[in-house]
Amino acid sequence: MSTVNIKSEFNRQMNQELRNAYLYLSMAAYFDSLSLNGFANYFKVQAREELEHAMKLYQFIIDRGWEVELEDIPKPKTRWSSILEAVEDFLKAEQENTQSIWRMVDHARQAGDKAAENLLQWFVSEQVEEEKIASELLAKVKLIKDNPAGIIALDRVLAERK
Repeated sequence: MSTVNIKSEFNRQMNQELRNAYLYLSMAAYFDSLSLNGFANYFKVQAREELEHAMKLYQFIIDRGWEVELEDIPKPKTRWSSILEAVEDFLKAEQENTQSIWRMVDHARQAGDKAAENLLQWFVSEQVEEEKIASELLAKVKLIKDNPAGIIALDRVLAERK
């Protein structure tokens, strides 16, 4: 894999992180529309984290002297049929992100790009955490099902996320 492809992959991943931030902000708006402010807070925090990830990639691209290539961000989904469906989409987005990061690590190794591989190890660890929190939230939502008291209790817990 050439350096040009590594550059393209870093730009693609930066844009994917921005798309995920956009998706999570849309999820926050969905939950705000349901007056589930804790769920909304949770996804606002998640959106900020994705922006931080994008900026980490952005800075790496700049530091390497590569060109930043921002893409159009497609309009994200704005409605879900249930809390469960939204949280399932959250986990799916994180799993797709993990696969993307793993491919990038493989390509960086093939290219012998030690700097890229070093940065990507942070993302590998981060994705373990991201999938864990998404899986845990999904497990809680599945356990609660449509129990209003459970949803309100979980909403209160999620409001505490910083």
